[in-house]
Amino acid sequence: MIKVAVTGAAGRMGSGIIRKIYEQNDMEVVAAIEIPDTPLEGKDAGIQAGIDELGVKITGAENLESALKSSGADVLVDFTIASAAVETIKIATSCGVGVVVGTTGFSEEQMDSNIQNIEKNNVPAVISSNMAIGVNVFFNTLKKLAPLLYDFDIEIIEAHHNQKKDAPSGTAMTAFEVIAGELNRDVEEVGVYGRKGLVGQRTPEEIGVHAIRGGDIVGDHTVMFVGDGERIELKHQAHTREVFIAGVIRAIRYIPKADKGKISSMNDVLGLE
Repeated sequence: MIKVAVTGAAGRMGSGIIRKIYEQNDMEVVAAIEIPDTPLEGKDAGIQAGIDELGVKITGAENLESALKSSGADVLVDFTIASAAVETIKIATSCGVGVVVGTTGFSEEQMDSNIQNIEKNNVPAVISSNMAIGVNVFFNTLKKLAPLLYDFDIEIIEAHHNQKKDAPSGTAMTAFEVIAGELNRDVEEVGVYGRKGLVGQRTPEEIGVHAIRGGDIVGDHTVMFVGDGERIELKHQAHTREVFIAGVIRAIRYIPKADKGKISSMNDVLGLE
């Protein structure tokens, strides 16, 4: 039985993850973490998530270390915000707890901190900008398409709900990095984010990245390869947050066999090239 701690336990993703884990026969929620000094302190995580009582009380993040140690958690799942997740990862790894992280918007410095803590404490980890199974097949397909369409103009368009904090999305940035890597282009030099104030012709090397925010869009990502007289569009649309949660469940199952001291990707989890 895999013992799981969930941060952001009362949020949309956290509650959904708790509900999905409850349906599994090989894992269980043993700790539920919320913001520091949460008004939900002591509430049952199962009841809060809309299922049966789990006997797991919601705990404020200020008590994360003691909650992990007392619960015997094997893995912590984090879908929160980058600034909070960095500290959460630091504490979890120092307790010898593996991590599954779907939080996006990490700065380079924050990601370096995550890597160092995972390596130093020799724990398994899965970190992905998007846990959806289909979107990781999308990344894998982009890897194969980009070298074939090297002389096409490339544009990336992403759309999310109006409450999303980071832009462009982590998924769009991963798509950008995958394409640029396959084409041996420097991401710092070829990325163009919108085109306000730009004049002149589009350069052959640039890759456009555009963000749309509105309503309750869960997550749409389109990559356009545009040539003279033809274009190919590769699109992934998430209609429900359940698609991310399905990937989380697979990532949790992967943790016991993941390499310690390194960050695995969803490619590793799914066995993609």
